[in-house]
Amino acid sequence: MSAIPPPYLPAYTDADPHPFIVLEGTSGIGKSTLARRLARRLHATTLHTLSTPHDAWSSAVNDRLRSLPQFAFYLSGVLHTSDRIRQARAHGPVVADRYLSSVIACHAAVHRVPVDAVTELLQPFRHYLTAPTRTYYLRCSTAALRERLATKTDVNKDDTDLLAVPDRLPRLLANFARVAEDDSSAVWLDTDDRSPEQLANWIAADLERSRA
Repeated sequence: MSAIPPPYLPAYTDADPHPFIVLEGTSGIGKSTLARRLARRLHATTLHTLSTPHDAWSSAVNDRLRSLPQFAFYLSGVLHTSDRIRQARAHGPVVADRYLSSVIACHAAVHRVPVDAVTELLQPFRHYLTAPTRTYYLRCSTAALRERLATKTDVNKDDTDLLAVPDRLPRLLANFARVAEDDSSAVWLDTDDRSPEQLANWIAADLERSRA
């Protein structure tokens, strides 16, 4: 690959960074709740992959744009989030509610394209994306997921489509499994019968083990 022009290089480095933890999984599985617990436990910054200003645009993008422009929007969001992660890691740990794996798995599921095709589209931008210390892929039974979605207060179209659109849930689960296969930071974490506090304790202990 030819030299990357300076304006296209990250403005911040990952030298001696604090941990960067990602929580991945389907809508409603408990990522946001767990992120808040971990933030308190680790004194960490929390953020969502679609942070400001992208978070205000996602509904219109999903409703009005075709597949490739949608992908470009979410790619822009994760690149911007990567900038914010590098800034925050200079001061302490970072916990992200979704990151690159969700961009790949969700886009592939919604548009019914292979995970490898989405991964290939992302390849030219990998140099810009800061790598997680750990990516925890949360999973639970379908029954537990239905119960959690039923009590979710901020339900959106992605949440309702997850169970309403035929094959959306199994397709998404298969996509996350495929992405995790190639993710060197991947750790699977079963959440059935475990409270957010118990999960936060397990993750904190796992991070300690990884640094030992």
